[in-house]
Amino acid sequence: MNDALTTFQLPKKIGFVSLGCPKALTDSELILTRLNAQGYETSKTFEGADLVIVNTCGFIDDAVKESLDAISQALTENGRVIVTGCLGAKSDDDGQNLVLKTHPKVLAVTGPHATDEVMARVQEHLPQVSQPFLDLTPATVSPAGIKLTPRHYAYLKISEGCNHRCTFCIIPSMRGDLVSRPIGDVLSEAQVLFEQGVKELLVISQDTSAYGVDVKYQTGFWQGRPIKTKTLELVRELSLLATTYGAWVRLHYVYPYPSVDDLMPLMSTGAVLPYLDVPFQHSHPDVLARMKRPANGEKNLERIQAWRRECPQLVIRSTFIAGFPGETESEFQHLLDFVQEAQIDRAGCFAYSPVKGALANEIPGMLSQELREERQARFMKVQEDVSIQKLRARIGQTMQILIDHAPAGGKKGAVGRCYADAPEIDGVVNLLPPKRLSQRLKVGSFVQALVVDTQGHDLIAQPL
Repeated sequence: MNDALTTFQLPKKIGFVSLGCPKALTDSELILTRLNAQGYETSKTFEGADLVIVNTCGFIDDAVKESLDAISQALTENGRVIVTGCLGAKSDDDGQNLVLKTHPKVLAVTGPHATDEVMARVQEHLPQVSQPFLDLTPATVSPAGIKLTPRHYAYLKISEGCNHRCTFCIIPSMRGDLVSRPIGDVLSEAQVLFEQGVKELLVISQDTSAYGVDVKYQTGFWQGRPIKTKTLELVRELSLLATTYGAWVRLHYVYPYPSVDDLMPLMSTGAVLPYLDVPFQHSHPDVLARMKRPANGEKNLERIQAWRRECPQLVIRSTFIAGFPGETESEFQHLLDFVQEAQIDRAGCFAYSPVKGALANEIPGMLSQELREERQARFMKVQEDVSIQKLRARIGQTMQILIDHAPAGGKKGAVGRCYADAPEIDGVVNLLPPKRLSQRLKVGSFVQALVVDTQGHDLIAQPL
């Protein structure tokens, strides 16, 4: 018998846990793609795994605890664990690596966006045996790599890191300064995703508005054409691609620089979704100055009003921090007034949480936990009133809905989203059963629907 046949071995199996934000998710997708290309089998469970990789989050205390708990579980159930992600780059007060100090039995620890280093550690602790026949088999991974999202939407990361040094944030210490991806690479990945049937592309980064700053907006090339490495040019090209494939483009992590004004014509015509995820964090100039927020000198309310004059259908989602060190009652009231006057459609609010290593911890005037949480609750009540009012204004409108969930072909209804709803962070549209018996609702397809009611932060609509 041929020796190659007698020495055949099953591929090594690696359990994988992905925690954190969409940017961490794209890191996980890169690692999984490389693992698959090198012949490893991957699984969401630890059962039967030869090794486990945990991609962690380390931004706030709750995320740190979740990550450390996941590592503990992996060590208990498997014992052979490699840790990567933001928590892997975090140190304790003594300067020791937090993961290694807490879980010294892990095999290796890397920081975020470290695919090559993770693969090196995998090869060190679980080397893949050469398979003579399998090595000749073409890779089955698509050019866009493995995706962890449903087939009809995907995240497109355009840059890594951040040049800002906000006092409440430690992300630059973990992910480094801004590094923009070549515009040709970004557009090529987008085209492949659209070709594979993606109907919604979610553009992400730490600062989408700053795309290309690090390379001084140098000219790149795609399909033989020169294109500047700049947000407006990138979004314009993505809009052309999306139109060709009948898909959506949604922008996240957009800082309110003056350059964002140039995106409004694309949004007003529907070339890209009229939706901006803008992390304002606060409204009062003094608080923004203590936060060292970029564009803190800009008049954000006036800018929002100008955006809406040009694009009335614009939806704005944001995040805010209540109870930042030194925040006075009048500064907090300024924030509540801003949310109402700016008519922020969707917002999340965090009670300020001291993050180890953040400069904000040294700012005088730390508020009590009770007061921080009270202000968070007050903020959410005001925001909820604004959001519900804006949702009720949609009753009677006909909207395009992207279907996310449709059991039994949608005979009993389905769940989808309109342009105002990003997956997992915003509301949904609950679709009623179709009136036409022949009509089927399919995941990943679009349907026109008439909004008939609201339910909390969600819409109820009748497919047409």
